[in-house]
Amino acid sequence: MPELPEVETTLRGIEPHLVERTVARIDVRQPKLRWPITPELVSEMQGQVVTHLTRRGKYIGIHTAAGTLIIHLGMSGSLYFVEPETEPLFHDHVDFRFAGDGPWLRYTDPRRFGAVLWTQGDWLEHELLAHLGPEPLSEAFNIDYLYQKAKGRKVAIKSFIMDSKVVVGVGNIYANEALFMAGIRPTRMAGNISKARYAVLLECIKAVLAAAIKQGGTTLKDFVGGDGKPGYFKQELAVYGRANEACTVCGTGLKEIRQGQRSTVYCSKCQT
Repeated sequence: MPELPEVETTLRGIEPHLVERTVARIDVRQPKLRWPITPELVSEMQGQVVTHLTRRGKYIGIHTAAGTLIIHLGMSGSLYFVEPETEPLFHDHVDFRFAGDGPWLRYTDPRRFGAVLWTQGDWLEHELLAHLGPEPLSEAFNIDYLYQKAKGRKVAIKSFIMDSKVVVGVGNIYANEALFMAGIRPTRMAGNISKARYAVLLECIKAVLAAAIKQGGTTLKDFVGGDGKPGYFKQELAVYGRANEACTVCGTGLKEIRQGQRSTVYCSKCQT
């Protein structure tokens, strides 16, 4: 699914084409997403001017004076631009038409696990966002915070750093990569790792995510950014998707296990 770097890439791709544009019309072809699209989206957002865009975790906020459009890309969703009057495909569920010349913004979601929601007031207080942990690239995500959160936790470190209440946006791909970079085995209990090793892991999480954003995210199957281009971080992956291949550091065959129904790939020699 699109993770934080892919969502950030999408935001950066669409923002220049949306700010200061007036929403002339919204066409909802399929309202039954993970959370149903309510009629308020159309009645309250139409006629509004987009002021700015922000991201919180894997959620994109498209802001107007009247409220905020909250978008989550789910498992396989994407936002992309189409020329006016372009016929929608089967999984193209929502179009945002804008006044004047320029492309329309289209939301597509084959599995319909995403969200297109409208909220008034502070969007960060919405029930889907209010409980989220700090942004991983922010100063709030620091060693003192992370180590305190880990104390006494009897959960695997990979599951711990993927918990959005601990830190947002560290999805499966980047958890695998950060743990490999830090030399920490993904099955180790979060509460049994030293503060010194957490300091290394913290920097590895930040480095992996920053590098992925710079590369435009990771395209494993069908992700493209808002500009229609794929992400190139796949070429940098050291462990994810490389089960049984040689470790890039020591040459040992990489092992694959399942954790929380997700694939975990690691090096039994480099990660302890």
